[in-house]
Amino acid sequence: MKINSALPVMLLAVAATAAVAPSPPLQLVLKIPIHHVEGRIDHLSADVTGRRLFVAALENSTVEVLNLRTGDFQSIPDFDDPQGVRFVPELKKLFVASGGDGTCKIVDGVTLQIKRALKLGKDADNVRYDAATKKIYVGYGRGGLAVMDATSGNKTAEIPLDGHPESFQLETAGQRIFVNVPSSRKVAVIDRKKNQVVSNWRLSAEANYPMALDERSNRLFLGCRRPPSLLVLDTATGQLKTRITIDGDTDDIFYDALRRRIYVSCGTAFIDIIEQQSADQYRLIAKIPTASGARTSLFVPEMRRLFLAVPHRRKQRAEVWVYQVK
Repeated sequence: MKINSALPVMLLAVAATAAVAPSPPLQLVLKIPIHHVEGRIDHLSADVTGRRLFVAALENSTVEVLNLRTGDFQSIPDFDDPQGVRFVPELKKLFVASGGDGTCKIVDGVTLQIKRALKLGKDADNVRYDAATKKIYVGYGRGGLAVMDATSGNKTAEIPLDGHPESFQLETAGQRIFVNVPSSRKVAVIDRKKNQVVSNWRLSAEANYPMALDERSNRLFLGCRRPPSLLVLDTATGQLKTRITIDGDTDDIFYDALRRRIYVSCGTAFIDIIEQQSADQYRLIAKIPTASGARTSLFVPEMRRLFLAVPHRRKQRAEVWVYQVK
């Protein structure tokens, strides 16, 4: 038999090419089914120490608790369109905002029993926690943020807005809250010492729903659906610095400060990954195919994981997809 002497060289060349080929920024490592969940799935929160993931199963009227060690789910019932969830580890409490009955329910993080329901107003939505002051902020109604004492569960203040608040972000090095108000096509800037709006930034795109914040570079990232785009604003002035085209129907954005990346989950079946080259320079580096309607997600930097909620649609079953950050 004649041996092709060029073959080893060819194999070496292939191996060398494979060795230098860039790996995707996110690698799908697990799909966890949640067979009993139907309809749209909204936001997520994580218990890092306890290795649990809380999932607002909006149209299922439950909050699903995923044990990340075993893959098992436990359902917490008696919610009316749960939308926002936030687990506070130092208090061992889970705060759940429900759009249907306009409540924020406080759940014992150990027993998973509902301990209290605070009536806020229609369409209670996103939930944020200020660890420095131990305050919970909940967006709700035709325009307002409710402020709650996380320890007592009492409402302490209301901050009026001129439209329903979608995603909002709290500064850790300052006192401002940036709030997406899509009905007014703007970002409302709140002073949380005064509990009032101090500025409004008008936008050049519509349907601004998700938001992320880069405090180191003083940049605010807004996901807009019309047209599908990521807006980058200067947090000192509100000035638009740049715009990046993204896929459609986005509902969650996360900034990875360590890797200087932005993860954008889009209901048109993609996760867009944008690299931050400088404060005002960005480029799309990957489009990770996902599933139709999978637009809510959670990036947990301590776990190096991004969790994507995948709803049941036709032959597509309800699942949580787990990505490792590369």
